Amino acid sequence: MPSLTDSAIKQALKRVESSRKQENLADGEGRGTGRLVLVLKPMPKRVTADWMAQQWRDGKRTKKKLGAYPSMSLAQAREIFKRDFADVIQKGRSIKIATDTRPGTVADLFEGYVASLKAAGKPSWKETEKGLSKIAETLGRNRLARDIESEEVVGLIRPIYERGARSMADHVRGYIHAAYGWGMKSDNDYRNTSPRRFRIPYNPATGIPTEPKVQGTRWLGEEEFVRLYRWLECPDTPVHPSYPRAVQLIMLTGQRVEEIARLHIDQWNAEERIIDWSKTKNLQPHAVPVPSLAAELIESIKPNEYGWFFPSAKDPSTPVSHATLYSFVWRQRDRGVIPHATNRDLRRTFKTLAGKAGVSKEIRDRLQNHALQDVSSKHYDRWNYMVEKRAGMAKWDKFVRSLLKKKMSDGGALKKAA
Repeated sequence: MPSLTDSAIKQALKRVESSRKQENLADGEGRGTGRLVLVLKPMPKRVTADWMAQQWRDGKRTKKKLGAYPSMSLAQAREIFKRDFADVIQKGRSIKIATDTRPGTVADLFEGYVASLKAAGKPSWKETEKGLSKIAETLGRNRLARDIESEEVVGLIRPIYERGARSMADHVRGYIHAAYGWGMKSDNDYRNTSPRRFRIPYNPATGIPTEPKVQGTRWLGEEEFVRLYRWLECPDTPVHPSYPRAVQLIMLTGQRVEEIARLHIDQWNAEERIIDWSKTKNLQPHAVPVPSLAAELIESIKPNEYGWFFPSAKDPSTPVSHATLYSFVWRQRDRGVIPHATNRDLRRTFKTLAGKAGVSKEIRDRLQNHALQDVSSKHYDRWNYMVEKRAGMAKWDKFVRSLLKKKMSDGGALKKAA
C-alpha cells in the first residue's frame, strides 16, 4: 500500500462524510507487524480523524491513539510513530506500554523534581523551585538534562564560592544533586505518570565535594536570652513588625523557624492554646501547647486578610520566609545590638534552658517534634502526650517569666528587679 498524502486524506474525509461509513487509511506497508493508521469515523455533525499506532501481536490487533488530524499533521504523526512505536513493534513488545521517548530537558528535570517534592508535601518545594529556576537559566533550560557535565556544574558553583557565599554554593550543589538523583530513578518509576524520560548516564554533581558540616553548639545563656527578648520587644531601628514577634515566638516555643514563619490562623486553637500543624519537616503531624506568655503574644497579633500571623513585607498574601527571618537576625547581630546567634541556636536554647527549668528530655523532644527512633516510639506508641506536654510548657513558662522579671545590670548580669 502506498504512503498517505494530505490530498488522499482530504478525499477520504469527503467520502466518509458522504457515505457515513468508517474508513481506515494505512500509511505504507507493515501488515504482520504494525503501522500508522488514520481512522475516519462519521459523527452526527462532523467526521473525526484520529492517528493510531496499529500492531498485530499474537494474532490480535491492538491500537493506540497518537493524536487527531489535522491538529497533528501527517508529518508529525509519522515522526511520533517512528520515534515511539516503530522500535517497540519491531522488538515484539506491546504498544500499550510505549511512551514518549524524547529525552527530557533541564527544565523538564527540574520541574519534575519540584513537582515530586510538592506531591510529597515537602515544605521546601518553593525554595527549591526558586533555586533551580536560577540554575536552569545558567545551564540552559532547553538543553538535554543528560548532556550536562560535571565541569559545567563546577563552573556554576565556583563563582558563588569565591565571593564568599559558601553555604549558598553548597545549596546549589545540593539542589542539582537531588534533582539528578530523582531524574535517574524516575525513568523506571512506575508511579511517575510523566511521559518524559531523561536517560541520564550519571549524576554530574556526585563527584563534587560538599562543604564540611559544622555541628552547631551555640545556645544563649539566661542573660543573653533576656537581652535578645527585650530588644525584640522594643527594637532600636525600624523593622517590619512581623519579624521580631516571630523570633520571640520561636524563643518561647522552641519550634522550627519555617513552621513559625508560616503560622496561619487555621493552625491556632485559641481556646485550647494549641498550635496544630498537619504536616511538618519530618512529615508527621504535630500539636504543641504553648506557654501562656506565647499565647498572649499570639493573641496580641491580628492575622492579616490572608490569615497569616507573620506576613511577608513584600507580598502579604504569603508568609514571611524562614530565610528572611534568618537575615533579619543576622543584620541585627552584625550591628552588635543582640547576642550572636542564629535562629537554630534559639531552638537549641529552648532545648537547653527548658531542661534547666525541669522539663524532661523526652518531653522536650516531643515538644520540638524531634523524631524518636526507638521501635516503640516509631511503631507502637500512639499516645499524644498532650497532658505531659502541657505540664512541661507550664514549667517553662514559669521559668521564662522569672527570667524576664529580672533586669540587666550595667555589666550584663541579671539581677532581681527592685
